[in-house]
Amino acid sequence: MGLWDKLFGEFIDVIEWLDDSGDTMVYRFERYGNEIKYGAKLIVRESQSAVFVSEGEIADVMSAGIYELETKNIPILSTLQHWDHGFNSPFKAEVYFCSMRRFVDLKWGTKNPLIIRDDEFGAVRIRAFGTYSVRISDPAKFIREITGTDGYFTVDEISDQLRNLIVSRFANIVAKSKIPVLDMAAHYDVFSEYITKIIAKEFEEYGLELIKILIENISLPSAVEEALDKRTSMGMIGDIDKYLKYQSAEALTNSSNSSANEALSMGMGFAMANKMSEALDKKESFDTPPPVPKDLYYINENNETKGPYRLENVKSMIENKEINKDTLVWKRGKKDWEVAGFMKEFGSFFTDE
Repeated sequence: MGLWDKLFGEFIDVIEWLDDSGDTMVYRFERYGNEIKYGAKLIVRESQSAVFVSEGEIADVMSAGIYELETKNIPILSTLQHWDHGFNSPFKAEVYFCSMRRFVDLKWGTKNPLIIRDDEFGAVRIRAFGTYSVRISDPAKFIREITGTDGYFTVDEISDQLRNLIVSRFANIVAKSKIPVLDMAAHYDVFSEYITKIIAKEFEEYGLELIKILIENISLPSAVEEALDKRTSMGMIGDIDKYLKYQSAEALTNSSNSSANEALSMGMGFAMANKMSEALDKKESFDTPPPVPKDLYYINENNETKGPYRLENVKSMIENKEINKDTLVWKRGKKDWEVAGFMKEFGSFFTDE
């Protein structure tokens, strides 16, 4: 090999990046001390952008295509490198490749339980988790604000910060919504839509686009879940007086040879059943007139309160676009105004456009 062949072999002629990792957001093309040859080929593939940095300054951002690195394609190089001539002179520069594809199935969740006030349970702790997806929308801003001179930046390096943003905004939205804990599962889509809308601007400050946030689960502490299971079981039993009598009859049928002690226990069971039945009968007696119907709604339109409306009237107004998800609504028995999109009784009235 001749001297000139050896020298020109040290200059990089083709600059490209083939990513097989799946989690790399930014990759700096490694020169290993070699210089980039003037006129070298830069290959930027689909779902990539290349950020060309010369002397610490971003010279250009290139989308998919094949580029020849010369002054007519990157005019700023004429100023940075003082190229006022056209010979093949090598130069030192950096090329950062940014992956523009979506990074999906990223996890978020509450490290510690969130404490909220619930009309039915009082102060209660909840946990939540789900997934979200992002992609780089502004390569130059992302490099300036996040990666800096990091030559190999993966999504794991920023996922903690993004997760903290989501959890913080989620806590605020859940607290303000005042949706009962037992009804939250019916509002996952509404929560996701609001959180995505609110946090998107904060992600833009990093040069990122927040595509979608999904809520997979909102759970209660195990002790509360056990209490709910017991309540559900009692609801399935129905009339407790009939249930106790049935249990006693079953015991008599299956214990024809029982001892006197067992017979005495049965008698006590009947007595207890009668007492419980009497107590329930007393509870079910009504000595006062029924309460005023709560199915009356008021809406806030241009700072004017209108109403009251029945539920069927509200449904018609939603169908006629007179009420949207952001309209403030108040109903009898509620302390504050609420957003219509968060009210469980309106959930089936709103349809996606």
